[in-house]
Amino acid sequence: MRIGIDVGGTNTDAVLLDGRTILAWHKAGTTADVSGGIIDAITAVMGQAKVPADAIEAVMIGTTHFTNAVVERAHLLPVGIIRIALPATTGLPPLVGWPADIREKMHGATVLVGGLVQYDGRVDTPLDEAAIRAAARDFQRRGLRSVAVSAVFSPVAGAMEERAEAILREEMPGVRVTLSSRIGRLGLLERENAGIMNASLADLATQVVSSFRDALARLDIQAPFFVSQNDGTLMSADTVEQYPVLTFASGPTNSMRGAAYLCGIKDALVVDIGGTTSDIGMLVNGFPREAAVTADVGGVRTNFRMPDILAIGLGGGSLVAADGDGLAIGPRSVGFRIRERALVFGGDTLTATDIAVAAGCADIGDREKVAHLPATLVAAGVDHIHRLIEEGVDRVKTSAAALPLILVGGGAVLVSRPISGVSEVVVPPHAGVANAIGAAVAQVGGEVDRVYHYGRIGRDAALEQARAEAIAAAASAGADPATIEIFDLEERPLAYVPGGAVRIRAKAVGALRTGRQSLA
Repeated sequence: MRIGIDVGGTNTDAVLLDGRTILAWHKAGTTADVSGGIIDAITAVMGQAKVPADAIEAVMIGTTHFTNAVVERAHLLPVGIIRIALPATTGLPPLVGWPADIREKMHGATVLVGGLVQYDGRVDTPLDEAAIRAAARDFQRRGLRSVAVSAVFSPVAGAMEERAEAILREEMPGVRVTLSSRIGRLGLLERENAGIMNASLADLATQVVSSFRDALARLDIQAPFFVSQNDGTLMSADTVEQYPVLTFASGPTNSMRGAAYLCGIKDALVVDIGGTTSDIGMLVNGFPREAAVTADVGGVRTNFRMPDILAIGLGGGSLVAADGDGLAIGPRSVGFRIRERALVFGGDTLTATDIAVAAGCADIGDREKVAHLPATLVAAGVDHIHRLIEEGVDRVKTSAAALPLILVGGGAVLVSRPISGVSEVVVPPHAGVANAIGAAVAQVGGEVDRVYHYGRIGRDAALEQARAEAIAAAASAGADPATIEIFDLEERPLAYVPGGAVRIRAKAVGALRTGRQSLA
């Protein structure tokens, strides 16, 4: 048995699964201290199913805390920044292009030091260790406790970053160090940005993980817990404390994985309609399609893996207002105050949920409280809601082929008729807690993204090496070796580079290995 939890800004959802069977589910309000909402949700599902704490094999948690911190510019540490690249890269210093408000929050001090590696791992300029030590002492004097280190082509050859980390720990006992090569991909600036962002979240990561641990301890649950990443796989609590940025966009990812699990459909469009926004994405072989371009997080360009998600301002709490001769729905929303402000709950604000109830599409609250709405207004509102969804779906699709559309989230009741451009609309059972289900069924993954030389070792040997490294990474992360398989394999020849250089990205996934069994 395992419990899946999704800690959102409004609700904390929980589900209890026994194998593939959903035994219980519950929505509880998210609390300021995090652990309170988790305790309420877990207590509810265990009470419904009458399951003791010692029967739980694992707990999987999805959270939006770290994304929200960056977007809101809150709980961020000033960071010491070291770039190993001289004599190159001086034209574009660290933090270039960052919004001023977040740059001021995160920037502690910046140092560029000597050290340059080429795309194939050849060392052009050795690491300037003395400069690293001097930077560490300066950071110590400034009171900085978290440092981000980046180097050119470090995902190919990360020895200089690793040596810099060792020096920092010698000079700054207790320092938190983020190496960009362990987060991002090739592309210095975006990878460096991701590392700086990760380093700024060091304290918050410790606080959030501690809240999760405390909540489970208070419930006497001794099972290990894991946190979902934004690629639909899991990482351990210790890994979350080191790399909190890998949870960015894990909420929509969990919803999409939950949708695939509930419907048994591996290739489909998914619309997750919440209280404020709708997240639209595409499932490919059961996992969210990955964004092909750099991801913007809080106004900062990054290049670590992110799902290809389109967010539109439509949700159950979206405000409905006159707009010239028509209607405007969203992007403003009453959010978590919907039970206070929506008409069907006795409030005074017209929302998308009120339109759905008045149209007979949903049975929420008191329908009598929206009986006075003009039929023309209700019809126009329903038309507008469906038009917004259709436009979003059209933007996400990459071909004219009609795929199934899976609706999940509490706001799925807003859609009541066919959507153009899709083969069918599917609303699975338990659609309202698909995010928590996605967390509960998440697997463990491993990935390699490197440059190989076909001219030296041949294509077959390079591909086999990439597969083996990805499988080893998944096993190291906690996957059962007997269940690991290659999920994605991508080759990209590097133009104008000698030796048949090809960038290969391989990803492997497998079932979580626990003390007693594999959780498939």
